[in-house]
Amino acid sequence: MSKSNPISSWLDRDSIAGSLFLAPALILLGVFLFYPIIYLLYLSFTTGSFTVAGIQWIGGRNYLRLFTDADFWQVVGNTAYFTIATVIPTIVIPLGLAVLLNRSLALRGVLRTAYFIPSITSLVAVGLAFRWLFQTDGPINNFLFQWNLNPIPWLSSTVWAMPVLILLSSWKQLGFNLVVFIAGLQIIPQSLYEAAELDGANGWAKFWYITLPGLKPTLIFTVLTTAIFTLRSFEQVYIITGGGPLNSTNVLVYYIYEQAFANFEFGYAAAAATILLAIAAVFVYFYLRVWNE
Repeated sequence: MSKSNPISSWLDRDSIAGSLFLAPALILLGVFLFYPIIYLLYLSFTTGSFTVAGIQWIGGRNYLRLFTDADFWQVVGNTAYFTIATVIPTIVIPLGLAVLLNRSLALRGVLRTAYFIPSITSLVAVGLAFRWLFQTDGPINNFLFQWNLNPIPWLSSTVWAMPVLILLSSWKQLGFNLVVFIAGLQIIPQSLYEAAELDGANGWAKFWYITLPGLKPTLIFTVLTTAIFTLRSFEQVYIITGGGPLNSTNVLVYYIYEQAFANFEFGYAAAAATILLAIAAVFVYFYLRVWNE
C-alpha cells in the first residue's frame, strides 16, 4: 500500500489554484492589517518619531505613564459612559421599531427609508448641524425659551455636552440596526407565532419566547457592531466639543489623535491605541463565545 506524498498532494492543481486566489487577499491583509498592528505594538514601546532614526526604545514607560495618568483614566471613563449610553438605546429603540415595521402598516416602506437615511448621512455634516442646534443661542434653546424654560449651555456644560454626543451617535446608528433587526425578524418562521396564538400566548409572550430567542444572532451582531462604532467615534467629538469642556467629552480615539498630532508623542499615542485595540479584541472574544454557545 503506497503512502501519499504530502508535498505532492499540497502541490496539486486545486491547492495551487486556491493559493493563487487567496494570495491577493492575504497580501492586502498583511500590508494593511497585520503589519500596522505589529508596528503599532512596536511603536508603543518607543518614543515614536516621524523618522525611523528618531525612534528610541524605552520599554514599558509609555504604559506606566498611561496607567498613572489621571487624564487617561478620565478618558477611559468617558469612553465607557459614551459607549454604554449609546449602545442601550441604539439596540432597544430599533428593536421596537423593527417589530412595528415588520407588520402590515401603511407607508411601511417610506418609514423604513426615513429611519435609514441617518446611516448614510455624512457624520461631519450632521455634527455641524448638531453644533448649530445645541449652541447657546441655537434653535433648541430658543424652543425652551418659548416655553418659559431656562436655556441650557449644552456644549459648554460638563453635564450636558456628552448627552449631545450620545444623542447624535444613537441617531446615526439607529437606521442601520433597524434594517438588521427587520432582516432578522423575517427569518423567524411564522408557524411559531401561529402555534403560540393557538396556545393563547399574548403579544408580550410571543416577543419574549419567540422573537428574542430567534433574534439572538442578530442581537449579538448589532451589539458588537454598535459598540465598535461607538469606540471608534472621532468626528462628532472633533466637530462639536473638541473633547471639552474640561476634558468631559474626550474619548479614546480623540485622545490618541491629540497625543499623536497635537503633542507629537507618537509612542504614547501608540500605547493608548494598543489599549483601544485590546478593548475591541475583548468585545470580539465575547462575541465569539456567545455566538458559539
